[in-house]
Amino acid sequence: MRIGELAQVTGASPRALRHYEREGLIASERAANGYRVYGERAVVRVRNIRLLLAAGLTLADVHCFTPCLDGDMSTAPPSAEGLRIARERLAVIDERIRAQAEARNRLARALAAAPVSPA
Repeated sequence: MRIGELAQVTGASPRALRHYEREGLIASERAANGYRVYGERAVVRVRNIRLLLAAGLTLADVHCFTPCLDGDMSTAPPSAEGLRIARERLAVIDERIRAQAEARNRLARALAAAPVSPA
């Protein structure tokens, strides 16, 4: 299938698919006309990549899951390495949330202390 078909079937944009390919997560062959052609296996791989990204992982994290990308990741038991990566990513996300909450609270305090000006 061509890149547009793969994008439509998986919900990924053609730009994202080209990025996944540059990252070595999916592969294509070139047709005589130069178009990328993907095998059926690419559908499962892209869906799994998107599943991992939607869970908050990064593409760098996804690389560690490469051996699993061709299977049903939504029902497969996680590996110890996968759990380690997910826990590390969760800690990063939690820290970002904490930092954003602090910034929000500082801004709210500053606004509460600001004099009210007539409109």
